Amino acid sequence: MRLVLLGAPGAGKGTQAQVMISEYHIAHISTGDMLRAAVKDGTPLGLEAKSYMDAGQLVPDDVIIGLVAERIQKEDCEQGFLLDGFPRTPAQADALGVMLEKAGLALDGAINLEVPKEKLIARLTGRRVCKGCGATFHVSFHPPKEENVCDRCGGPLIQRSDDNADTVNARLDVYEKQTAPLIAYYRERGILHQVDGNRDVDAVMADIGLALGVKHD
Repeated sequence: MRLVLLGAPGAGKGTQAQVMISEYHIAHISTGDMLRAAVKDGTPLGLEAKSYMDAGQLVPDDVIIGLVAERIQKEDCEQGFLLDGFPRTPAQADALGVMLEKAGLALDGAINLEVPKEKLIARLTGRRVCKGCGATFHVSFHPPKEENVCDRCGGPLIQRSDDNADTVNARLDVYEKQTAPLIAYYRERGILHQVDGNRDVDAVMADIGLALGVKHD
């Protein structure tokens, strides 16, 4: 099963992706994770990407497309994959289509998680991430047992630079202008599934399973 997971920043794509890859036994391809790792490692790619990410802007297509083209060739993608954070524009979607066609593959579906804008802002500005292990918490919805301390490793929790209020609004504006057109793109190709993401994880996953014709345990 080869899927694309769509939705605005804060829609719950990362959380839902973890459930989907476990249930469907497919590889998780998160461009966000790959880019943040490059930033943390201080690679040339990471340094180039950081300025865009900090400003809430999209990283240039050629950087992302190169990363994904390399990633889908790896062995763990043979049984399928879930793309999380790519494509973000119709141009990237076209590039993905070319990649898959060359490999004799095609997408099985595009899932779009729908969440109202005010809920997205609340989710993003309250998010806290462990500086050590990367675990994610939220000041309202999933607070740590001890304030600003990671439950998993005891490391300090920080607010990512792209989660402050100004950058969150910039990210949502970019999404509306450049990424939301993907909804129409995949609808026209007959593989779009709209899912209400403003509910608990199990309810969202159940609807995704129904859309794809896969039972959620």
